[in-house]
Amino acid sequence: MVAKSSNKSILVPVDFSAHSEAALLKACELAECTKQKIIVLHVVHDPGEMPGYYAKVTKKKMLVRMEDAAKEMLDEFIEQAAEKHPDIKGLKHLETMLILGLPVTRILQVIEKKQPSMVVMGSQGRTGLSHLLIGSKAEQLVRLCPVPVTIVKA
Repeated sequence: MVAKSSNKSILVPVDFSAHSEAALLKACELAECTKQKIIVLHVVHDPGEMPGYYAKVTKKKMLVRMEDAAKEMLDEFIEQAAEKHPDIKGLKHLETMLILGLPVTRILQVIEKKQPSMVVMGSQGRTGLSHLLIGSKAEQLVRLCPVPVTIVKA
């Protein structure tokens, strides 16, 4: 079990979707009420699992490292959310983390290390056969997470 940390935080794993943006906004609301900081986490998918997911070609037509492209996307994601919602102060004071690996596994490792008070994440909420066959990352996290998880849909 994860011990409570004196430096309280809310962990927000993001994948740059509208659901992630909604989760980030909800986390800002919760953080303001509870006086906690927000940690925004993006897990760069392991290339063996998702080859080419971050394929991006620069103006010089050179391939960019996945981690560099993902860092740029994370910065843009937060910047765009802050521009769309200038009244939300929490979007200006975020800690960001970018790590490589399988999302659920790496999110759980970050939770163990950072010991947030809760996790807020977006989910597209699959149903039917696709949900039964693969399950969602959000559902896996809810089942395995040692701290409360709030799931937000756009």
